[in-house]
Amino acid sequence: MIEIFKAWYNRYFSDPQAVLLLVLLIVGFTIVLTLGNMLAPVLAAMVIAYLLEAVVQKMKQLGSQRQIAVILVWFVFVAFLIFLVFGMLPLLSNQLAQFIPEVTLYWSKAQAYLFTLPEKYDFISSKQVEVISKDLEQLISTGSKNVLSSASIASITTGAVTIIVYLILLPLMVFFFLKDKRLILNWFGGFLPKDRTLATQVWAEMDKQLGNYVRGKVWEILIVGGVTYVVFSIFGLKYAFLLSVLVGLSVIIPYIGATVVTIPIAVVAFFQWGLSPEFYWLMIAYLIIQALDGNLLVPWLFGNVVNVHPIAIIISILLFGGLWGFWGVFFAIPLATLVNALLNAWPRTIDKTISDEQTAT
Repeated sequence: MIEIFKAWYNRYFSDPQAVLLLVLLIVGFTIVLTLGNMLAPVLAAMVIAYLLEAVVQKMKQLGSQRQIAVILVWFVFVAFLIFLVFGMLPLLSNQLAQFIPEVTLYWSKAQAYLFTLPEKYDFISSKQVEVISKDLEQLISTGSKNVLSSASIASITTGAVTIIVYLILLPLMVFFFLKDKRLILNWFGGFLPKDRTLATQVWAEMDKQLGNYVRGKVWEILIVGGVTYVVFSIFGLKYAFLLSVLVGLSVIIPYIGATVVTIPIAVVAFFQWGLSPEFYWLMIAYLIIQALDGNLLVPWLFGNVVNVHPIAIIISILLFGGLWGFWGVFFAIPLATLVNALLNAWPRTIDKTISDEQTAT
Protein backbone atom coordinates (compact mmCIF):
# COMPACT_ATOMS: atom_id res chain seq x y z
CA MET A 1 0.00 0.00 0.00
CA ILE A 2 2.83 2.37 0.87
CA GLU A 3 4.56 1.57 -2.42
CA ILE A 4 1.38 2.32 -4.37
CA PHE A 5 0.96 5.66 -2.61
CA LYS A 6 4.64 6.47 -3.15
CA ALA A 7 4.39 5.69 -6.87
CA TRP A 8 1.25 7.84 -7.13
CA TYR A 9 2.95 10.71 -5.28
CA ASN A 10 6.08 10.51 -7.44
CA ARG A 11 3.98 10.52 -10.58
CA TYR A 12 1.86 13.59 -9.80
CA PHE A 13 3.84 15.63 -7.23
CA SER A 14 7.51 15.14 -8.08
CA ASP A 15 7.48 18.37 -10.10
CA PRO A 16 7.95 21.51 -7.91
CA GLN A 17 5.59 23.37 -10.24
CA ALA A 18 2.81 20.95 -9.32
CA VAL A 19 3.47 21.46 -5.62
CA LEU A 20 3.36 25.26 -6.03
CA LEU A 21 0.07 25.06 -7.94
CA LEU A 22 -1.40 22.75 -5.28
CA VAL A 23 -0.40 25.18 -2.50
CA LEU A 24 -1.96 28.12 -4.37
CA LEU A 25 -5.20 26.17 -4.85
CA ILE A 26 -5.37 25.13 -1.20
CA VAL A 27 -4.69 28.67 0.04
CA GLY A 28 -7.23 30.17 -2.37
CA PHE A 29 -10.01 27.73 -1.53
CA THR A 30 -9.29 28.03 2.20
CA ILE A 31 -9.58 31.82 2.08
CA VAL A 32 -12.86 31.67 0.15
CA LEU A 33 -14.37 28.98 2.39
CA THR A 34 -13.35 30.51 5.72
CA LEU A 35 -13.42 34.24 4.97
CA GLY A 36 -15.84 34.31 2.03
CA ASN A 37 -18.67 35.99 3.94
CA MET A 38 -16.48 38.71 5.37
CA LEU A 39 -14.67 39.33 2.10
CA ALA A 40 -17.81 39.15 -0.07
CA PRO A 41 -17.63 42.85 -1.13
CA VAL A 42 -13.96 42.40 -2.05
CA LEU A 43 -14.66 39.26 -4.09
CA ALA A 44 -17.62 40.93 -5.82
CA ALA A 45 -15.47 43.99 -6.63
CA MET A 46 -12.75 41.74 -8.06
CA VAL A 47 -15.27 40.00 -10.33
CA ILE A 48 -16.73 43.32 -11.55
CA ALA A 49 -13.27 44.83 -12.09
CA TYR A 50 -12.29 41.72 -14.03
CA LEU A 51 -15.31 42.17 -16.31
CA LEU A 52 -14.69 45.90 -16.80
CA GLU A 53 -11.01 45.29 -17.55
CA ALA A 54 -11.98 43.94 -20.98
CA VAL A 55 -13.69 47.26 -21.81
CA VAL A 56 -10.63 49.19 -20.59
CA GLN A 57 -8.39 47.08 -22.82
CA LYS A 58 -10.67 47.73 -25.82
CA MET A 59 -10.46 51.49 -25.22
CA LYS A 60 -6.67 51.25 -24.97
CA GLN A 61 -6.57 49.47 -28.33
CA LEU A 62 -8.56 52.36 -29.79
CA GLY A 63 -5.89 54.80 -28.60
CA SER A 64 -7.14 55.90 -25.19
CA GLN A 65 -4.80 56.21 -22.20
CA ARG A 66 -5.43 53.67 -19.45
CA GLN A 67 -6.20 56.26 -16.74
CA ILE A 68 -8.79 57.99 -18.93
CA ALA A 69 -10.29 54.63 -19.95
CA VAL A 70 -10.53 53.53 -16.32
CA ILE A 71 -12.28 56.74 -15.26
CA LEU A 72 -14.80 56.63 -18.13
CA VAL A 73 -15.59 52.93 -17.61
CA TRP A 74 -15.92 53.45 -13.86
CA PHE A 75 -18.35 56.35 -14.31
CA VAL A 76 -20.49 54.24 -16.66
CA PHE A 77 -20.48 51.43 -14.08
CA VAL A 78 -21.53 53.82 -11.29
CA ALA A 79 -24.32 55.23 -13.50
CA PHE A 80 -25.56 51.70 -14.19
CA LEU A 81 -25.41 50.88 -10.46
CA ILE A 82 -27.47 54.00 -9.63
CA PHE A 83 -30.02 53.06 -12.32
CA LEU A 84 -30.19 49.53 -10.92
CA VAL A 85 -30.68 50.63 -7.31
CA PHE A 86 -33.01 53.59 -7.80
CA GLY A 87 -34.72 52.59 -11.05
CA MET A 88 -35.11 48.82 -11.31
CA LEU A 89 -35.10 47.69 -7.67
CA PRO A 90 -38.10 49.84 -6.60
CA LEU A 91 -40.13 48.52 -9.55
CA LEU A 92 -39.08 44.96 -8.77
CA SER A 93 -39.90 45.27 -5.05
CA ASN A 94 -43.25 46.89 -5.88
CA GLN A 95 -44.30 44.02 -8.14
CA LEU A 96 -43.03 41.49 -5.60
CA ALA A 97 -45.10 43.16 -2.86
CA GLN A 98 -48.19 42.93 -5.09
CA PHE A 99 -47.49 39.33 -6.08
CA ILE A 100 -47.04 37.81 -2.61
CA PRO A 101 -50.61 38.54 -1.36
CA GLU A 102 -52.05 37.06 -4.57
CA VAL A 103 -50.41 33.70 -3.88
CA THR A 104 -53.21 32.98 -1.38
CA LEU A 105 -55.81 33.86 -4.02
CA TYR A 106 -54.07 31.62 -6.55
CA TRP A 107 -54.05 28.79 -4.02
CA SER A 108 -57.81 29.13 -3.36
CA LYS A 109 -58.53 28.96 -7.08
CA ALA A 110 -56.19 25.99 -7.47
CA GLN A 111 -57.95 24.13 -4.65
CA ALA A 112 -61.35 24.75 -6.24
CA TYR A 113 -60.02 23.46 -9.56
CA LEU A 114 -58.46 20.37 -7.95
CA PHE A 115 -61.76 19.31 -6.36
CA THR A 116 -63.45 19.39 -9.76
CA LEU A 117 -61.01 16.84 -11.21
CA PRO A 118 -62.74 13.68 -9.80
CA GLU A 119 -65.94 14.69 -11.60
CA LYS A 120 -64.11 15.08 -14.91
CA TYR A 121 -61.73 12.10 -14.72
CA ASP A 122 -62.62 8.67 -13.37
CA PHE A 123 -59.03 7.69 -12.57
CA ILE A 124 -58.70 10.53 -10.01
CA SER A 125 -60.40 9.98 -6.67
CA SER A 126 -61.51 12.57 -4.11
CA LYS A 127 -59.15 11.05 -1.54
CA GLN A 128 -56.15 11.57 -3.85
CA VAL A 129 -57.16 15.18 -4.37
CA GLU A 130 -57.43 15.75 -0.59
CA VAL A 131 -53.96 14.28 -0.03
CA ILE A 132 -52.45 16.46 -2.78
CA SER A 133 -54.28 19.51 -1.43
CA LYS A 134 -52.98 18.96 2.12
CA ASP A 135 -49.41 18.43 0.91
CA LEU A 136 -49.48 21.60 -1.18
CA GLU A 137 -51.07 23.56 1.65
CA GLN A 138 -48.35 22.42 4.05
CA LEU A 139 -45.68 23.34 1.48
CA ILE A 140 -47.14 26.84 1.02
CA SER A 141 -47.48 27.29 4.79
CA THR A 142 -43.85 26.34 5.35
CA GLY A 143 -42.72 28.66 2.57
CA SER A 144 -44.78 31.53 4.01
CA LYS A 145 -43.25 31.05 7.46
CA ASN A 146 -39.77 31.09 5.95
CA VAL A 147 -40.56 34.30 4.05
CA LEU A 148 -41.97 35.96 7.17
CA SER A 149 -39.01 34.91 9.29
CA SER A 150 -36.55 36.18 6.69
CA ALA A 151 -38.52 39.43 6.49
CA SER A 152 -38.21 40.17 10.21
CA ILE A 153 -37.14 43.62 11.40
CA ALA A 154 -33.67 42.38 12.32
CA SER A 155 -33.07 40.75 8.94
CA ILE A 156 -34.42 43.78 7.06
CA THR A 157 -32.16 46.08 9.08
CA THR A 158 -29.16 43.83 8.48
CA GLY A 159 -29.99 43.66 4.77
CA ALA A 160 -30.29 47.45 4.55
CA VAL A 161 -26.94 47.93 6.27
CA THR A 162 -25.35 45.36 3.95
CA ILE A 163 -26.74 47.15 0.87
CA ILE A 164 -25.41 50.50 2.11
CA VAL A 165 -21.98 48.98 2.74
CA TYR A 166 -21.96 47.46 -0.75
CA LEU A 167 -23.05 50.73 -2.36
CA ILE A 168 -20.20 52.60 -0.69
CA LEU A 169 -17.38 50.05 -0.76
CA LEU A 170 -18.09 48.28 -4.05
CA PRO A 171 -17.59 51.24 -6.45
CA LEU A 172 -14.48 52.38 -4.54
CA MET A 173 -12.85 48.94 -4.64
CA VAL A 174 -13.75 48.45 -8.31
CA PHE A 175 -12.06 51.78 -9.12
CA PHE A 176 -8.85 50.91 -7.25
CA PHE A 177 -8.74 47.37 -8.66
CA LEU A 178 -8.88 48.87 -12.16
CA LYS A 179 -6.56 51.80 -11.48
CA ASP A 180 -3.87 49.87 -9.58
CA LYS A 181 -4.19 46.52 -11.37
CA ARG A 182 -0.48 46.23 -12.24
CA LEU A 183 0.60 47.38 -8.77
CA ILE A 184 -1.64 44.78 -7.06
CA LEU A 185 -0.51 41.96 -9.36
CA ASN A 186 3.17 42.83 -8.83
CA TRP A 187 2.65 42.93 -5.05
CA PHE A 188 0.96 39.54 -5.10
CA GLY A 189 3.59 38.08 -7.44
CA GLY A 190 6.32 39.15 -5.00
CA PHE A 191 5.20 36.37 -2.65
CA LEU A 192 5.50 33.69 -5.34
CA PRO A 193 8.59 31.94 -6.73
CA LYS A 194 9.96 33.39 -9.96
CA ASP A 195 9.54 30.07 -11.74
CA ARG A 196 5.77 29.55 -11.82
CA THR A 197 5.31 28.39 -15.41
CA LEU A 198 2.58 25.85 -14.65
CA ALA A 199 0.50 28.31 -12.59
CA THR A 200 0.86 30.91 -15.35
CA GLN A 201 -0.18 28.35 -17.97
CA VAL A 202 -3.30 27.34 -16.04
CA TRP A 203 -4.20 30.99 -15.35
CA ALA A 204 -3.82 31.89 -19.05
CA GLU A 205 -6.25 29.10 -19.97
CA MET A 206 -8.66 30.11 -17.22
CA ASP A 207 -8.40 33.82 -18.08
CA LYS A 208 -9.61 33.05 -21.59
CA GLN A 209 -12.35 30.66 -20.49
CA LEU A 210 -13.52 32.62 -17.45
CA GLY A 211 -13.55 36.02 -19.14
CA ASN A 212 -15.49 34.82 -22.18
CA TYR A 213 -17.94 32.87 -20.04
CA VAL A 214 -18.74 35.58 -17.48
CA ARG A 215 -19.06 38.35 -20.07
CA GLY A 216 -21.20 36.08 -22.24
CA LYS A 217 -23.39 35.14 -19.27
CA VAL A 218 -23.97 38.80 -18.34
CA TRP A 219 -25.03 39.58 -21.91
CA GLU A 220 -27.26 36.49 -21.97
CA ILE A 221 -29.03 37.62 -18.78
CA LEU A 222 -29.62 41.12 -20.18
CA ILE A 223 -30.77 39.94 -23.63
CA VAL A 224 -33.04 37.10 -22.45
CA GLY A 225 -34.52 39.20 -19.63
CA GLY A 226 -35.05 42.21 -21.90
CA VAL A 227 -36.68 40.26 -24.74
CA THR A 228 -38.89 38.38 -22.27
CA TYR A 229 -40.04 41.66 -20.69
CA VAL A 230 -40.98 43.08 -24.10
CA VAL A 231 -42.94 39.93 -25.02
CA PHE A 232 -44.72 39.74 -21.64
CA SER A 233 -45.59 43.46 -21.84
CA ILE A 234 -47.04 43.04 -25.33
CA PHE A 235 -49.28 40.24 -24.06
CA GLY A 236 -50.20 42.31 -20.98
CA LEU A 237 -49.07 39.64 -18.51
CA LYS A 238 -49.27 40.68 -14.86
CA TYR A 239 -45.94 41.10 -13.04
CA ALA A 240 -44.14 41.20 -16.41
CA PHE A 241 -41.03 42.88 -14.97
CA LEU A 242 -40.75 40.51 -12.00
CA LEU A 243 -41.17 37.42 -14.17
CA SER A 244 -38.76 38.67 -16.85
CA VAL A 245 -36.10 39.26 -14.17
CA LEU A 246 -36.61 35.66 -13.01
CA VAL A 247 -36.27 34.43 -16.60
CA GLY A 248 -33.08 36.44 -17.08
CA LEU A 249 -31.55 35.12 -13.86
CA SER A 250 -32.64 31.57 -14.68
CA VAL A 251 -29.96 31.30 -17.39
CA ILE A 252 -27.36 31.24 -14.60
CA ILE A 253 -28.40 27.65 -13.85
CA PRO A 254 -28.31 25.66 -17.12
CA TYR A 255 -31.15 23.19 -17.75
CA ILE A 256 -32.61 23.55 -14.24
CA GLY A 257 -33.26 27.31 -14.18
CA ALA A 258 -35.42 27.44 -17.31
CA THR A 259 -37.53 24.51 -16.08
CA VAL A 260 -38.13 25.98 -12.62
CA VAL A 261 -38.99 29.51 -13.79
CA THR A 262 -41.61 28.15 -16.21
CA ILE A 263 -43.85 27.26 -13.24
CA PRO A 264 -44.58 30.81 -11.94
CA ILE A 265 -45.03 32.07 -15.52
CA ALA A 266 -47.57 29.35 -16.30
CA VAL A 267 -49.37 29.88 -12.96
CA VAL A 268 -49.71 33.66 -13.40
CA ALA A 269 -50.82 33.30 -17.04
CA PHE A 270 -53.32 30.55 -16.17
CA PHE A 271 -55.00 32.50 -13.36
CA GLN A 272 -55.03 35.66 -15.48
CA TRP A 273 -56.54 34.17 -18.63
CA GLY A 274 -57.39 30.54 -17.92
CA LEU A 275 -56.89 27.99 -20.71
CA SER A 276 -57.59 30.63 -23.35
CA PRO A 277 -55.78 31.44 -26.61
CA GLU A 278 -53.82 34.17 -24.79
CA PHE A 279 -52.46 31.59 -22.37
CA TYR A 280 -51.33 29.23 -25.15
CA TRP A 281 -49.83 32.00 -27.29
CA LEU A 282 -47.87 33.37 -24.34
CA MET A 283 -46.47 29.96 -23.45
CA ILE A 284 -45.54 29.34 -27.09
CA ALA A 285 -43.75 32.71 -27.25
CA TYR A 286 -41.92 31.91 -24.00
CA LEU A 287 -40.84 28.48 -25.30
CA ILE A 288 -39.60 30.13 -28.53
CA ILE A 289 -37.47 32.51 -26.43
CA GLN A 290 -36.00 29.55 -24.54
CA ALA A 291 -35.34 27.66 -27.79
CA LEU A 292 -33.63 30.67 -29.39
CA ASP A 293 -31.56 31.15 -26.24
CA GLY A 294 -30.33 27.57 -26.18
CA ASN A 295 -29.82 27.04 -29.91
CA LEU A 296 -28.85 30.47 -31.22
CA LEU A 297 -27.81 32.92 -28.48
CA VAL A 298 -25.68 30.57 -26.34
CA PRO A 299 -23.59 29.21 -29.27
CA TRP A 300 -23.11 32.78 -30.57
CA LEU A 301 -22.06 34.25 -27.20
CA PHE A 302 -19.95 31.39 -25.88
CA GLY A 303 -18.69 29.49 -28.91
CA ASN A 304 -16.64 26.56 -27.60
CA VAL A 305 -16.26 28.04 -24.10
CA VAL A 306 -19.05 25.94 -22.58
CA ASN A 307 -17.58 22.69 -23.87
CA VAL A 308 -18.50 20.79 -20.72
CA HIS A 309 -20.66 17.67 -20.52
CA PRO A 310 -24.18 18.24 -19.08
CA ILE A 311 -23.52 15.77 -16.25
CA ALA A 312 -20.36 17.67 -15.30
CA ILE A 313 -22.34 20.94 -15.36
CA ILE A 314 -25.06 19.57 -13.05
CA ILE A 315 -22.48 18.11 -10.63
CA SER A 316 -20.61 21.45 -10.62
CA ILE A 317 -23.82 23.37 -9.88
CA LEU A 318 -24.67 21.07 -6.96
CA LEU A 319 -21.13 21.06 -5.55
CA PHE A 320 -20.09 24.69 -5.90
CA GLY A 321 -23.60 25.99 -5.26
CA GLY A 322 -23.63 24.09 -1.96
CA LEU A 323 -20.26 25.60 -1.04
CA TRP A 324 -20.70 29.23 -2.13
CA GLY A 325 -24.39 29.75 -2.85
CA PHE A 326 -25.20 32.20 -5.67
CA TRP A 327 -21.61 32.82 -6.70
CA GLY A 328 -20.92 29.09 -6.69
CA VAL A 329 -23.83 28.52 -9.07
CA PHE A 330 -22.82 31.49 -11.25
CA PHE A 331 -19.23 30.26 -11.58
CA ALA A 332 -20.07 26.54 -11.68
CA ILE A 333 -19.13 26.12 -15.36
CA PRO A 334 -15.87 28.16 -15.15
CA LEU A 335 -14.90 26.23 -12.03
CA ALA A 336 -15.59 22.97 -13.84
CA THR A 337 -13.42 24.29 -16.68
CA LEU A 338 -10.73 25.12 -14.10
CA VAL A 339 -10.77 21.55 -12.83
CA ASN A 340 -10.53 20.27 -16.41
CA ALA A 341 -7.65 22.67 -17.17
CA LEU A 342 -5.83 21.53 -14.03
CA LEU A 343 -6.22 17.87 -14.95
CA ASN A 344 -4.94 18.52 -18.48
CA ALA A 345 -2.00 20.73 -17.43
CA TRP A 346 -0.93 18.81 -14.32
CA PRO A 347 2.55 17.32 -14.88
CA ARG A 348 2.75 13.56 -14.78
CA THR A 349 5.90 11.50 -14.40
CA ILE A 350 5.63 8.21 -16.24
CA ASP A 351 6.41 5.24 -14.00
CA LYS A 352 9.83 3.87 -14.98
CA THR A 353 8.79 0.22 -14.59
CA ILE A 354 5.78 0.60 -16.86
CA SER A 355 7.90 2.53 -19.35
CA ASP A 356 10.54 -0.24 -19.43
CA GLU A 357 7.85 -2.90 -19.96
CA GLN A 358 6.31 -0.95 -22.83
CA THR A 359 9.76 -0.46 -24.41
CA ALA A 360 10.51 -4.17 -24.13
CA THR A 361 7.27 -5.13 -25.88
